[in-house]
Amino acid sequence: MNRGDSHTVRIIDIIEGTSVDGPGLRTSIYFAGCLHQCPGCQNPQSWPMDSGTEMTIDEIMKIVEYNDFNVTFSGGDPLYQVPGLIELAKRIKTFGKNIWLYTGFTFEEIKASATLRPIISLVDAIVDGPFIESLRDETLLFRGSSNQRIIDCQPFKNTMCID
Repeated sequence: MNRGDSHTVRIIDIIEGTSVDGPGLRTSIYFAGCLHQCPGCQNPQSWPMDSGTEMTIDEIMKIVEYNDFNVTFSGGDPLYQVPGLIELAKRIKTFGKNIWLYTGFTFEEIKASATLRPIISLVDAIVDGPFIESLRDETLLFRGSSNQRIIDCQPFKNTMCID
C-alpha cells in the first residue's frame, strides 16, 4: 500500500472530459496496480503493479490544469501508491477541484490504516469496496455492485487531517 514516492506514480490512462466516474465532466486518472483482482473487474489490465507508465506529479498536473475539470482517481487501486496519490491530491485541491476516489478497500479499512487514512481529508467522496460480480447492478449511479458505497468525506475533513 505504500509503493512509489511522492513525486511519481504509475498511470494506466488519463481520460479527459468523462462523465462516468463521478458527477459532471471530470479528468479520470487510472492508477496502475491492484491486488484486489475482483472477478468481473472492468480494468483487469490495470492489475499488474508494474503496468502503465511512470509519470511525475507535475506531468499529471499539467493535464489537470489544462482541462480544468474536477478529478477522479481510479485504477487499478490508487491506494497502492499512497505517497504520490497524497501529493497529487494536495496539488489538485490547491486549484479548488472536487476529487472522487474509487478503491477496493472499504472506508472502515481506510480509516483504520495510518497509511491510508490521510487521503480521507483530501478527497470529497470515496466509492469504496471491491466489485462483487454477483452483486453487479447496472442501475446504480457511479458504482458497479450494490456493496459499494459513495461516501461523502466532508464530515471527516477536520478529524482526519494531515500535514
